[in-house]
Amino acid sequence: MPQVPQRLDASAVRAWCGFALRALGRAREEIDAINVYPVADGDTGTNLYLTVESATAAVEAVFAGHAALEGGKKAPHGPEAFDGREALDGHEAVAGQAVSHGRVPEGPALADAVHAMAHGALIGARGNSGTILAQLLRGMAQVLAADSDATHTDGQGLGLALRRAADSARQAVVHPVEGTVLTVASAAADAASGAEGDCGAVARAAYEGARAALAATPGQLAVLERAGVVDAGGRGLVAVLGALVETFTGEAPAAAAVPVLAGHARVGADSDATGLHARADAAVTEHPGEVGECADGAPASEEGGPAFEVIYLLEAEDAAVARLRDRLDALGDSLVVVGGDGLWNVHVHVDDAGAAVEAGVEAGRPYRIRITHFGLDDAHTTGAGSRPVRERVERAVVAVVPGEGLAGLYTEAGATTVLARPGEPPASGELVEAVRRAHAREVVLLPNDAELRHTAAAAAEQARTEGVRVALIPTRSAVQGIAALAVHEPGRRFDEDVVAMTSAAGATRYAEVEVAERQSWTMAGICQAGDILGLIEGDVAVIGSDVTATAEAVLNRMLAAGGEMVTLVLGDEAPDTIAAHLESRVRESYLAVDTVVYRGGRQGALLLIGVE
Repeated sequence: MPQVPQRLDASAVRAWCGFALRALGRAREEIDAINVYPVADGDTGTNLYLTVESATAAVEAVFAGHAALEGGKKAPHGPEAFDGREALDGHEAVAGQAVSHGRVPEGPALADAVHAMAHGALIGARGNSGTILAQLLRGMAQVLAADSDATHTDGQGLGLALRRAADSARQAVVHPVEGTVLTVASAAADAASGAEGDCGAVARAAYEGARAALAATPGQLAVLERAGVVDAGGRGLVAVLGALVETFTGEAPAAAAVPVLAGHARVGADSDATGLHARADAAVTEHPGEVGECADGAPASEEGGPAFEVIYLLEAEDAAVARLRDRLDALGDSLVVVGGDGLWNVHVHVDDAGAAVEAGVEAGRPYRIRITHFGLDDAHTTGAGSRPVRERVERAVVAVVPGEGLAGLYTEAGATTVLARPGEPPASGELVEAVRRAHAREVVLLPNDAELRHTAAAAAEQARTEGVRVALIPTRSAVQGIAALAVHEPGRRFDEDVVAMTSAAGATRYAEVEVAERQSWTMAGICQAGDILGLIEGDVAVIGSDVTATAEAVLNRMLAAGGEMVTLVLGDEAPDTIAAHLESRVRESYLAVDTVVYRGGRQGALLLIGVE
């Protein structure tokens, strides 16, 4: 039997995230297939997977940052960097907190790992169930990261954490409904509270309690009983708790043992997802009004409920969020507001999506706004009123871009974009969604970031299983993506187009200018917090105190090797005069070299530079 953790520590949290992600990956299609409440949009499994993927990335960032510090390595910058800030949405890096007293511990602290897990889930939460899962993890973190965390590393501590998780999730839902993931979470906490023994014993008790509660959900929600399925969100939580059992025992519970009502097809690892979808569709078609029930159980409308799902992150004070809850509660249903400490994730179903976003603007600063029209994207929409299937285009380009300005530029050039805001690297599921949104037979994928190469490869592989021909061009910067997009010709043979785009990207050297966040060892020497760093091909080449002077030094080094075209992408924080100064220097010193300037918006780096 493989070695397993004997107590709750950072390594156990890391293992749990990994097992949970794998379990949800295996069960994703099955969970999507049984998703009939609160809206039959067939994405609960996918949403839970994306939420846990974000949590896992945040935890891995803590371990990566700690390993770099422990090994005496330079703190990386630019495309090669991946520290706590990558997963923590601009807040103080957890990896940095672990060494705030000038020493490097043997491993990340439990508090650092659980904070990262909860925060990663919060910023990556998708859908109703994903948002609730994020609050469950936050509730656990509040217990496990307490000052006296030594008392919370055993079975009793795990039980307390699961209790806090269930209670906090229920409080986050404005109108809790029984027969949902909330019921399953409460049952797991009850079972864990009554268990004795180590973490493995408590985890197994929680899992068994959750399984029993899941089996009872069809008797608590009529729409589940008619469809012959258990609650999809609860099924996902059972998978996550099964991963917790595997973390502390080394043995994964049998997925096929998940029970449902007698007389219905079993919901397990070998279930027929197509058949489940068909039964769920039948239940929705026969009783359309009840699928769109409000969170308090009352039907929302004869048409099946609100038309839009609105989700956004919100920076706001507690008092403002309390007013926001009341405002959104009056606008729609399925309202879940999770988070705290100034950062919240808001989820609601409404008919007026604009009003829901405006309410967020009044409360604070909403961003990463996602609006889904159920009538267009509902996987179970049937009947004469359904939108006709859109014909696939032959070829499309999907690109990750670091700012709103570049997103507009890429979109104008015909690309489908995925916005990667500072500290918010997209998950593989988001790239798969973008490929689906492009609705093409052939797709060229531009990750535009060295750190996204594995994420993009996973997305490409997933898209290929869905019948899409995908070519991944390993662009490491948005300026390389611009060069590739400039030579893209949909009328060419696919292979020829990919070769041309790859050649253009490879012939483009890239650099960026940014501000150092902390003292670090670099290839160019020691930098201090606040220094201006010039990175060429991912390595620090220039350390300066002035943005314009540093950018000029970087550009001179790049053009020393030759070039025909300079691309400058300005971030919001770049000096207003920097573009004109650099353009002038290029004209004076480098004949026959053209310069083009774009506004990148909030892109993280002060300046991106490309030389073709």
